[in-house]
Amino acid sequence: MVRLPRLGIAGALILLGSACQDDNPAADSDQAASNTADTGDSDGPTGTGAPTGTDGESDSDGDPGDPFAPAEPVLPRLTVSQYRNAIEHLLGPGLPGTPLEPDTNPYLFYNIGATSTFISELGVQQYEEAADHLSRAVFDDPARREALVGCVPAAPGDACVQGFLGAFGRRAYRRPFTADELTRWTDVANQLSQGDAWRGLQFAVAGILQSPHFLYRVELGEPDPGDPTRLRLTGWEMATRVSFLLWNGPPDDLLLDAAGNGDLYTDAGLLAEAERLLDDPRARVALQEFFAQYLDLARLDHVTRDPTRWPMFSPTMTRSMRTEVQLLVDDLIHRSDSDIRQLFSTRRTFVNAELAKLYDVAAEGASPITFVPVEMPADGPRAGILTLGAFLTMNAHETITSPTNRGKYLRERVLCQIIPPPPGDVDTDLGDDETMDAQTVREKLEQHQKDPTCAGCHSIIDPPGFLFEHFDSIGAYRTLDNGYPIDASGNLDNIPLDGARDLAEALKTDPRVGRCIVNQLYRHATGRLAEPSEQPALEALEQRFIAADHRFKQLLLDLVVSEAFRTVAEETDA
Repeated sequence: MVRLPRLGIAGALILLGSACQDDNPAADSDQAASNTADTGDSDGPTGTGAPTGTDGESDSDGDPGDPFAPAEPVLPRLTVSQYRNAIEHLLGPGLPGTPLEPDTNPYLFYNIGATSTFISELGVQQYEEAADHLSRAVFDDPARREALVGCVPAAPGDACVQGFLGAFGRRAYRRPFTADELTRWTDVANQLSQGDAWRGLQFAVAGILQSPHFLYRVELGEPDPGDPTRLRLTGWEMATRVSFLLWNGPPDDLLLDAAGNGDLYTDAGLLAEAERLLDDPRARVALQEFFAQYLDLARLDHVTRDPTRWPMFSPTMTRSMRTEVQLLVDDLIHRSDSDIRQLFSTRRTFVNAELAKLYDVAAEGASPITFVPVEMPADGPRAGILTLGAFLTMNAHETITSPTNRGKYLRERVLCQIIPPPPGDVDTDLGDDETMDAQTVREKLEQHQKDPTCAGCHSIIDPPGFLFEHFDSIGAYRTLDNGYPIDASGNLDNIPLDGARDLAEALKTDPRVGRCIVNQLYRHATGRLAEPSEQPALEALEQRFIAADHRFKQLLLDLVVSEAFRTVAEETDA
């Protein structure tokens, strides 16, 4: 149940009736989180089994030849960024920030956390306080409230009030109010006004911002006239689903108009709107958010290095590394609209002065704040983001490298394999250069593969992780580890490779890379792992992705019109 602003008993009872009687869809929607794919970053034993989900899913694959069948719906709560985008959409920019519970990211994505975790008591209170704080900030400002409402109410509950609530409700609920909802919220504005129509509207807005129809994305579907075995999302629900995929925020009025006109029931109508949304600057921000979660760039915020040990590592280095990845993603998707798999193999990147120094490349025009495109040397050690500072630094320790972390990242994020967590009773600390028993990190880790407890996963993770040993803890190239020559040979699934450039060449043609991108996008878009019955739809998406030369924007458009994105199954009793 959604808590309400502290308005006294009478006001709370009124809002309780309006916010909870018809706003029940989210009341029981949260499910306890059962799994996480990010199982820690350590160099110690990582479990005893081989990686699961080797073709892109942790769930079992459906039998070959089985037809597609949709999964049951979930009710994603708005993530923190989605909530703030929705608030700005409704109330305008420049409002004070409000604290909310942080997102969780099981299986990499915040959208999955939003469908699989409960709201805590503190979280409910924060929604309540945010709604009260934001509505006060708007309605205490005469100019701002008049700009929002668009008219000046002469009396509580008059035509101005009703007109505003109808328009505001459509944008907040992402569908029109029902007649009962409009009556209920008009009654709230009237009865809590104490003769001041502005005060009444403030309380109504505060209540709407606590409604499950605002805080949750209600995408339950309706009977599909063409197939009685499934439910098809309504036009309003598709408007919501498409906008949160492509903008990470609510639909604009044009998209809601298209939903109201029935345009979103057709492939042509969906594609027209999706293409419009992709041309909007908000799409660039949303796609960067997807890749930030997919590539785990938030971990850069927690990277620390001792400047006396790493003199090239500056306080701005991790910010530069994040910007480099963002520019590369933007270049592949928006500027060149080219094969997104090049992310893992291209020699092209973007550097500022400190990254150019780290990589030892010439970068004419680069400065501490200016990034310029560069082409890594054809005979050099770098190609793709797995040889760039962001990946190498956040998957290393403060003093030594981490082949295990680097190999685990490759397995889980690039190939969509899931590595079991390490046993809870083992010591995962390798120590640093001064305290290691072995001469190099590689020798230390090779000892784990002689221990049956450790060998199961280390034999899978470490061989590709060793390919990065020429790059130190901040991503600089080196030839020695602890004073001893480096051996950067390894393998990927028993295919011998020598160094990270060999790996980049192998990833160019590895079909698992494109398949994993499809699966990662689907997880993000739906807020859950795919069910075995959905595998035919994912395989069809993968084939279209291949036919489109692995262009990411086309993958988004193909996803939007796929049956997997537009249909859900009837809910069954647990």
